[in-house]
Amino acid sequence: MSGPRETCDVAVIGGGPAGLAAALGARRAGAGKVLLLERDRTLGGILNQCVHDGFGLFLYKETISGPEYAERLTEDVLREPIRVATGTMVLDLSPDRVLRVNSREGYRLVEAGAVVLAMGCRERTREMIEIPGTRPAGIFTAGSAQNLVNLQNLRIGNEAVILGSGDIGLIMARRLVFEGVAVKGVFEILPWANGLERNIRQCLMDLRIPLELRSTVVEIRGRDRVESVVVAKVDESLAPVAGTESVIPCDTLLLSVGLIPENELAKKAGVVLSPLTGGAVVDETLMTSIPGIFSCGNVLHIHDVADWASFEGFAAGERAARFAAGERPAGPTIRVSAGPNVRYALPQLVTRGKPGVEWSFRVKRPVRDVAVEVKGLTSGKVYARRKFARLLPSELQKIKVRVAVEEDLEVGCP
Repeated sequence: MSGPRETCDVAVIGGGPAGLAAALGARRAGAGKVLLLERDRTLGGILNQCVHDGFGLFLYKETISGPEYAERLTEDVLREPIRVATGTMVLDLSPDRVLRVNSREGYRLVEAGAVVLAMGCRERTREMIEIPGTRPAGIFTAGSAQNLVNLQNLRIGNEAVILGSGDIGLIMARRLVFEGVAVKGVFEILPWANGLERNIRQCLMDLRIPLELRSTVVEIRGRDRVESVVVAKVDESLAPVAGTESVIPCDTLLLSVGLIPENELAKKAGVVLSPLTGGAVVDETLMTSIPGIFSCGNVLHIHDVADWASFEGFAAGERAARFAAGERPAGPTIRVSAGPNVRYALPQLVTRGKPGVEWSFRVKRPVRDVAVEVKGLTSGKVYARRKFARLLPSELQKIKVRVAVEEDLEVGCP
């Protein structure tokens, strides 16, 4: 690759809650030159359009809004000698940590001692879930609707239906009601809601918005603008049940049907991705399969709380700084897999003999009065066991092994 070149110790791609924290983590760990790259004109990422509260409870020990959370992290970054490049697009990332960057200052190459991936995630669209029908105006992903309402001050419709019970969809149900939009209901294809319980209670129950489980939109009707949607019940295989269809008049359909880690750059660099999370396979330092490239936040796996993404960012930034300073992995790794009723466990790799490793995990379905175990695959030895009164797929949980481990492990809920 040719072009003007610059160097840095740690390059962080993405200026959201994880990326801001990663830049701070790298600087505080001793990285001399930290470069934070953000494609938007301002830092903060998705936080800037999240005007509701609920942020900062774990990081700042108080409940604040998304913009306030972004402002505090941004102010911390700007107090440090961290170079911030907004309006900057990273076009490519090579396995030897060379970034092709385009910005208002022009095209250049950045050679980094270590790279932290913190690009966040994107929403699944109508095309991805294949809803039949016409293609009228009035169909939005929940995040794009949030942007239009909260940042652009636009009214997106008068009568809305929401497909999917992800947290953004639940929050937008409440937001639309506050803007005078009649929300006809939230329809979820699974037998349980996918959002946090506090959002179900505050955004739906408190406003008496119906939540219909085992239901989905099977057709969109309308020519120039959405006129109605057809919803139906689904069976155990999630297929629509004939004869259960009903027509709901509306002019707006919001989709809250899942998030996908934004890993195009990771793929270009040759990073191994997990089919379970959509993010990178990482070790306990959050380093990917490519030495010196680290991953954190929603680009690694989807978080339900921004604070957890930031904590992950601090850790990734610190480890990136250590790598840039010459520190390398201590030795061979063991593999960690998801066991019974666990969708995924992260990190997927751990240095052999490493004590004090903590795993993040999600369950596949709601369960009550259970114990989660970290068990050796060869010996069957239980290295850690934690009891839970209830576990939900929407809530990220953690379990820690304090002793050194020498065999492959499984995190499960037997």
